[in-house]
Amino acid sequence: MATKKEEKEFEKERKKYLKERMKRMKEEGLEKYFTPEQIRYNRNKRIIGAVWPIFRFLILFGLGFVIMYPLLFMVSTAFRPNAEMNDPSIVWIPKSFTLDNIKQTATVMKFDIFSGFAAKDNTIINTIYLNVISSVLQVLTCSITGYGFARFKFKGRNVLFAIVLLMIIVPPQITTIPLYLQFAYFKLFGIIPLYSGGEQLSLINSGLTMYLPALFANGIKAGLFIYIFRQFFRGLPKELEDAAYLDGCGPFETYIKIMVPNAKTSFLTVFLFSIVWYWNDYYVSSSFFTENNTVALMLKNLDANLQQQLFQGQTVSVRQIIVWLESGCLLSIAPLLIMYIFLQRYFIEGVERSGLTGM
Repeated sequence: MATKKEEKEFEKERKKYLKERMKRMKEEGLEKYFTPEQIRYNRNKRIIGAVWPIFRFLILFGLGFVIMYPLLFMVSTAFRPNAEMNDPSIVWIPKSFTLDNIKQTATVMKFDIFSGFAAKDNTIINTIYLNVISSVLQVLTCSITGYGFARFKFKGRNVLFAIVLLMIIVPPQITTIPLYLQFAYFKLFGIIPLYSGGEQLSLINSGLTMYLPALFANGIKAGLFIYIFRQFFRGLPKELEDAAYLDGCGPFETYIKIMVPNAKTSFLTVFLFSIVWYWNDYYVSSSFFTENNTVALMLKNLDANLQQQLFQGQTVSVRQIIVWLESGCLLSIAPLLIMYIFLQRYFIEGVERSGLTGM
């Protein structure tokens, strides 16, 4: 077997030979070796080969600019003094940098991580509690549901899976009112009023409004997560389960000992997706929470809070408070960016191996 050095030498000699051969053919005339159609085909191929890299660069550069422009503008504005926003000589790089915008916005959004671990008083801690617990519950229940759809045949499986697809298609606005009524007058099939003297139990402003749907595989984007797990488990060899059954494992034990270790990347992918969607959600949160503070709700109400706390209730234009608004956006996405930086390799691997690639 040839070494890498020998392979490089061989490739170098081959390219040199092809170059000399082409030069000789041009000197003698290409008509002697190729038909007119072949000559035309080779000429068009060379033109396309020369133009395509330029066209591809322009496409990627344009897409990169569209994606990166908001982030670059956010960073440039968040660390810029407010007085420099009206300076026409400043485009991207401010003349002086300041952290006052970040500090003031963090105070308004209750982002002070050193103020204690009271969930209702700290936006970051409260959001992490809701996100992590809901995401863990959702990953567990969606994986079990996806495994059931992928490996077991039972009556009504196609109907139930059609309902799962409807969970992906139907927007959450359709189900918010029934869910709100269910949580506002929580009866648990009439058991709670029976033992509480007829008093109603309300779960509004409680984390249970997030935890219970996740526990029953009905949380935010749960239908998509079930589909991802179903596609992944369908791609695993059936022989793995047959071998486990021969060793005396039941369905649940097979899932724990065989399926879960092989689906680690899919678990991580779904967990990251769930974290991101719970982190960015404000519609469901604003429907069930009036007191709990989350990052998305704080960002949604940042304009009003800034006018109330920073400008003593005075109405100001967006141009006057743009530096604080961009600081709030930067604070909101910073945890997700940090998480993605450290888990990027595993996330990409999970996307490639999961059902997102049409596996």
